[in-house]
Amino acid sequence: MVFTHFGYFYAKKMGENTYFPSFLFVLILLNLLIKTNEPMSVRILCIKTDAKLHKNPYVAIDSLEWVNERINVKGVTERAKLYDWIKDADGEAYIIDEYGNKTTLIPALCPDGNKYVKTVFDESKPDYLLALPQSA
Repeated sequence: MVFTHFGYFYAKKMGENTYFPSFLFVLILLNLLIKTNEPMSVRILCIKTDAKLHKNPYVAIDSLEWVNERINVKGVTERAKLYDWIKDADGEAYIIDEYGNKTTLIPALCPDGNKYVKTVFDESKPDYLLALPQSA
């Protein structure tokens, strides 16, 4: 026996109850997300850095772990791909510091062309991105 309840299929099979999202419900949810015209926003949780020394500490970041808090999806993205997403696709990435302040990441380029992201325009202020914990 299968029937729909609040966007979920409910299947009763040999005494077990199973819930799973209906395809139609997922399409409706995606449609609502697309129609908001808001850029997708992700919170950076931690970073994975290269062990060797670099002139620019941002280039030492290999990847960044993030969560989209609006739809509760987690992921890991390479530094250069995150740069492209912020710069070219109007994406937004941010961190929350220990005081609860939200700081947006900005794309930047090294003189030798390496793409990276940071939270400050110049290094006169501390960048909390570099203070994030290391991912496993």
